[in-house]
Amino acid sequence: MKKIVLKIINFLAFFAIGAFIFWLIYKDQDIEHMKSVLKNDVNYFWIFISLCIGLISHISRTIRWGLMIEPISHKPRFINTFLAVMVGYLMNMAFPRMGELSRCGVLSRYEKVSFTKLLGTVVAERAVDMVSLLVLLVIVIFSQFGHMLRFLGENPEIKTKLLALITSPILILGLVALFILAYIFRKTLQHTLFYKKVFTILMNLKEGFISIRSIDKKGWFIFHSVAIWLLYYLMLYSVFFAFDFTSHLGLIAGLTTFVFASFGMVAPVQGGIGAWHFMAIEALALYGIAKANGVIFAFVAHGSMTGMIIVIGIISVLILPFINRRKLVSPEPVTTEEIN
Repeated sequence: MKKIVLKIINFLAFFAIGAFIFWLIYKDQDIEHMKSVLKNDVNYFWIFISLCIGLISHISRTIRWGLMIEPISHKPRFINTFLAVMVGYLMNMAFPRMGELSRCGVLSRYEKVSFTKLLGTVVAERAVDMVSLLVLLVIVIFSQFGHMLRFLGENPEIKTKLLALITSPILILGLVALFILAYIFRKTLQHTLFYKKVFTILMNLKEGFISIRSIDKKGWFIFHSVAIWLLYYLMLYSVFFAFDFTSHLGLIAGLTTFVFASFGMVAPVQGGIGAWHFMAIEALALYGIAKANGVIFAFVAHGSMTGMIIVIGIISVLILPFINRRKLVSPEPVTTEEIN
């Protein structure tokens, strides 16, 4: 009972944080103007293209997961694997990080694969995705460093606030004190829940990378690992062409927005709500996109992506039992009389 209560509190707390950020972003917006833009100024053909690309990315993720499962078990049916992935996405909309457990549970039930082994493959997946995102971040920083400096030069108030924060004596003294205390009480910290969780995450990442060695078709694994993130990027970049105010932005601007928004999605809030919007809006501001336009872009891009996941996720939950009804019903034993 205690665990259930804690999960409910955890759910409500993260949802409240995301909803509050979302409210802060949209509370001062002209709703009528937003309605007018959504009705008259959005080219929904590009939203449709974006969703098609997103669907292909989910298929690519399904294939990659199947490649990772093969060495530890039989090859799972593609339809079950795909539906499990979509159920996982749907569950993440309700409970952050619950999607990984959900899709493993679904596939374990319908394909009779060890849940623990499936969880190991998901850990490996997350390790690869984390490294991929960090690589993209490095590319953005190096390719757009000059642009960011120009942005700070054109916005001296932001530059002043950042310098004040970085050079703050309170911050510097606080960090020094934190490191000293961490060193003094290092043995005590090793027994804390936070330390154990961080250590567990690092060990899981290590095991995840080691497990990738057992994949037979490494070439296809690498191909789909690249394809997934390329398709994610193109899914967002396609939305740029749905608006006049972003259609002129180039590929690098799209990559910057994608990377910033992806870190918003990593935030422990349901579906990245609020955090995704904030990061996307701030990234677009680097390229001169007014906040009033940025909030509309974020609303449409995130809303269409979320809507697709909810619709396909619900459909997946509903059709999984019907697709696997023969597997779930055990055949009746044949008697001697029936044979005769």
